[in-house]
Amino acid sequence: MADRSDTSDTSDAADAARKILVLYFAALRDLVGCNEEHLELPEDARTVHDFVLFIQRARPMLAGKLASVRVAVDEAFANDSDALHGARVIALIPPVAGG
Repeated sequence: MADRSDTSDTSDAADAARKILVLYFAALRDLVGCNEEHLELPEDARTVHDFVLFIQRARPMLAGKLASVRVAVDEAFANDSDALHGARVIALIPPVAGG
């Protein structure tokens, strides 16, 4: 029985590692209709690029609107090829117009 408990603990930890908080800013917040949401990443979402593809499928109103958006992973700007291993928070930050 101890083995079974150990397996479920490992499985729970793996599941928790794939759950993230997505933060939406500015116009993206308006498109999605919320400031933030918790989502579960699919197993194949391993990089920032994978996440962008995933979020456009999960939230179709974002499709085609993320080309100039900056992505921050755990409070640091990230590149498309950066890994998401252990990521907890992903922020989508559109360009800011100023004047």
